[in-house]
Amino acid sequence: MSHQNTPADRLAEVRDYFTPRAADWEARFPDDGPAYAAAVADLGLRAGDAVLDAGCGTGRALPALRAAVGPAGTVLGADATPAMLDAAVRAGRHRDAALALADVTRLPLRDGCLHAVFGAGLISHLPDPEAGLRELARVVRPQGLLALFHPVGRAALAARKGFAITPGDLRAEPNLRPLLARSGWELTSYTDRDTRFLALAVRQG
Repeated sequence: MSHQNTPADRLAEVRDYFTPRAADWEARFPDDGPAYAAAVADLGLRAGDAVLDAGCGTGRALPALRAAVGPAGTVLGADATPAMLDAAVRAGRHRDAALALADVTRLPLRDGCLHAVFGAGLISHLPDPEAGLRELARVVRPQGLLALFHPVGRAALAARKGFAITPGDLRAEPNLRPLLARSGWELTSYTDRDTRFLALAVRQG
């Protein structure tokens, strides 16, 4: 009996994709750092806040997140691919955050423990996007924040990969807004231009 394309299969596909790319991931996109810092700034974190970088990869956002919440804040980085976390440690990002090997659809965190979640390039790699966003809502307190970010917009990313944007693209606003609403979030800001994709949402309830 076939069980192809289950969440477990898709999680394995994500690991298979990122593992061989981890070592030179940042070298492929060396100029993205300021875009990450700007997106973190727009998240509006305060000193002492607790924030998760969901699908943190090599941890490019972690220094900016640490700077935003200060030494009294809590910064967590979770990723499902061991090689990406290894690259984050080699880059020294473990000094800015506690790193965890974890599937963001099943986080080892208690309900409502975070002020915010940052997710760079996350949504297209979630095995079950609605379930993943619902899990992120679970660990964020009411009125907490979510930032879904990519350093280039949908059209630029599609061109980079040689694809065309399709109407079913999860990051398109008409698709993303109801997806977030079903998952416990309200979309409050949406930007999609060549140099930036950033969707900000507030935890409902």
